[in-house]
Amino acid sequence: MPTIVTIWVFVWGYTFIQENISIHINRGLVRLIMLVQGKEGITKEKLTEILVEGTGSVIGFLVALVAVCIVGALLANVVGKTLWRMTEKFIMNTPLLRRVYPYVKQVTDFLLAQEGQKKLFSRVVAVEYPRNGVWSIGFVTGSGLREVVGNVKKEFLTVLISTAPTPFTGFIIMVPKEQTIELDMTIEEAFRFIISGGVITPGNKQVRAGLPKPELPGEE
Repeated sequence: MPTIVTIWVFVWGYTFIQENISIHINRGLVRLIMLVQGKEGITKEKLTEILVEGTGSVIGFLVALVAVCIVGALLANVVGKTLWRMTEKFIMNTPLLRRVYPYVKQVTDFLLAQEGQKKLFSRVVAVEYPRNGVWSIGFVTGSGLREVVGNVKKEFLTVLISTAPTPFTGFIIMVPKEQTIELDMTIEEAFRFIISGGVITPGNKQVRAGLPKPELPGEE
């Protein structure tokens, strides 16, 4: 199953790029070739048949791939970083975009950050939520609000209780630290546990309890 899903993801990605990006690049190539060669040479219909509808359509995919690599290389240098800061400044000054972009950036920065740079969540804990006796997995995001800590005189943790299958949405609670159980689980393992609805459990954390056998008719 993992092999099939992996192949499906790559096929889906290739098809998506072909249908939404490559086809426009190939049509642009047709126009460019027609402009360069003039009236003499391969007809537009023949070029379209080769580059857009035939085996030559893979050229657009390769051009898109190379373009992504070039853009990445440009953004990695000083000039590219300066241009990107200017672009981000423009986005943050645009009324509609500035309400969406910062949150999307937080998610992508977390997902693409290297190990040790993921500061959004510090560790994984278990808390009794939404009621006593029901335990939920949460991500520690802070140490609570000063007013709450000062009034209750206890050490608090701010915990994000994620909802499946989207771990970045959920409920923010402040709970006394003594009422939490710190779990020996990485952020990635907790993400997989939540996204899978509890199906994917780290091997050394899974409880293999025997379920009672159903009673058959006539058995006491």
